Amino acid sequence: MIIILKPDADKTSNEYKSLQTYLDNLNDITIRMHEEIGEQQRLTELYLVGNTAALDISQINNFSVVERAVRVSREYRVLGRHSEDVRDSHFDYNGVRFGQDEFNIFAGLCAVDTREHVEEMMRAIKDLGLNCTRMGAYKPRTNPYSFQGFGKKCLPYVFELAGKYDIKVISMEITHDVHIEEISYALEKAGNPTGVMLQIGTRNTQNFELLKAVGRQRLFPVLIKRGFGITLEESLNAAEYLASEGNHNVVFCLRGMKTNMGDPHRNLVDFAHVPVVKRLTHMPVCIDPSHSVGSRERGPDGMLDVMHAATQGVIAGANMVLADFHPDPETALVDGPQALLMGELEWFVEDLAIARKAFLERKKCYNKYN
Repeated sequence: MIIILKPDADKTSNEYKSLQTYLDNLNDITIRMHEEIGEQQRLTELYLVGNTAALDISQINNFSVVERAVRVSREYRVLGRHSEDVRDSHFDYNGVRFGQDEFNIFAGLCAVDTREHVEEMMRAIKDLGLNCTRMGAYKPRTNPYSFQGFGKKCLPYVFELAGKYDIKVISMEITHDVHIEEISYALEKAGNPTGVMLQIGTRNTQNFELLKAVGRQRLFPVLIKRGFGITLEESLNAAEYLASEGNHNVVFCLRGMKTNMGDPHRNLVDFAHVPVVKRLTHMPVCIDPSHSVGSRERGPDGMLDVMHAATQGVIAGANMVLADFHPDPETALVDGPQALLMGELEWFVEDLAIARKAFLERKKCYNKYN
């Protein structure tokens, strides 16, 4: 059960103390408190873990400091959108809002290779009015002899250039909890010119100790990709590991399923699950068309498969797009064959804007007839 207190509930008040006394007298129930402190108010939620089936929800709702109590109907109790729970869902980070009603584009390098390529990418992003990007410093690879990223060596100039071009958030994959410390140190040394969204890649979706470590830190939001060979339910429970440790600022990313049924694409596109994830959880939903399609093939209409896939996800209501670009894909150290060209960035952004407008028009159509 989740107990949502009224905004800015006074924990020194007699009303709050009455609720606390009631909760202290419950048997076989553990209580966890979570607070979100925003610019204008503080929100407090109490998570009751244990045998809560016998609790009278109307009695809890009668406490004056309680906004409402919600019975948990799914295993992912923190991130889940439960039966009586219709709350708005968003979080703000470094001047950027992430939520189920928002839309953000993260175009960038799958793997950082040179300072010049990083700068060219960030300059192009700024010129189009965007303020987010992806930059891979740590790269888990199937082959142990493949390039695995420059790691902390590239962080200083990546963060420096992000500040120069007013990039607000960089999505950056990590593979070990020590990478959190390296990123924090490099950001602080650079004067915190940007923000970082820690990215859990598909291979680490069930690396539970990494999930716990990332969840325990509250400095960075997290993007977690669906596991390439597990069910959606298992992937959502992986995201719950992050929230259960205290970090609720989580974005869920669909990136395709590993199956030959997706051939000739790299993975079977799973973007039909965009509305499903939004229905089941509070998480904003990201799509990764680059890793879903994995090539630059195009149809007889001249449109790239990866752009068709991206717009399908956006029309279905995706809140974020993660896409690979590179100034010179032939020299890219990771996933060059799937990277879009710099000259295609403006086209890509405009195409996504058309798809986003179509989604909003679909919502208007629904409201008209319902």
